[in-house]
Amino acid sequence: MIDDLIYISKSAGEIIRNYFGKNISVEFKSDVKNLVTLADKESEKTIIDFIKKKYPSHGILAEESGQQGNDSDYLWVIDPLDGTSNFAHGLPIFSVSIGLQYKNEIVAGVVYDIMRDKIYYAEKGSGAYKEDVRISVSKKSKIEESFLVTGFPYNINENPENAFEKFIAMTKASRAVRRLGSAAIDFCYVAEGVFDGFWEVHLNPWDICAGKLLVEEAGGKVTDFFGNKIDIFNKTILASNGIIHQKMISILINN
Repeated sequence: MIDDLIYISKSAGEIIRNYFGKNISVEFKSDVKNLVTLADKESEKTIIDFIKKKYPSHGILAEESGQQGNDSDYLWVIDPLDGTSNFAHGLPIFSVSIGLQYKNEIVAGVVYDIMRDKIYYAEKGSGAYKEDVRISVSKKSKIEESFLVTGFPYNINENPENAFEKFIAMTKASRAVRRLGSAAIDFCYVAEGVFDGFWEVHLNPWDICAGKLLVEEAGGKVTDFFGNKIDIFNKTILASNGIIHQKMISILINN
């Protein structure tokens, strides 16, 4: 099934790429920070139509249309355009992310980094790959030498989970912290060793599903801020190379 995930991710990505840089309408969901565009909607429709045609009995959980089908062991978890704000403002950092669960366990995941035309994929127990090259997390062991990435939720004005304080503490402790605006790409960059760690609060299942598997299959670790195992519905996410994980936990829980 991984071939199907790759195929439909690239197909959806092509739709988004064709819209990029053009003057398309932008709608707002919860507030002016939470955007949706025609590209999001067409990408999601393309993915869902493919799944319904080839796997009609499978369940689907998608960002724009919600959940469909609750009685299947299989669940496709779809972010049709992760990084919509970047896309809408002409910043070429956004992706398509599709994860597949079987009996509540993530068994496959694909993230398509659209403008770089790079596909990341993983199957449970088979490693993580960028294109056809196996990838692995970094070996960085010192937090002060670590290159980190994070993001902020749409309700950042409420400072959930002391997000600002955690950002400041991590920035002081590490070499640098970046914010790219696509959690799925953040996971990919941890998986291939660009970043040594990633944390964020208030992510959604479609932000997490594929990326979590990619990091784990690349030899990394994904937990909540306290080091506990997580599912795709957790609201605090920490992904790292595993070596600096405990140090990141210490910073997160003390700020």
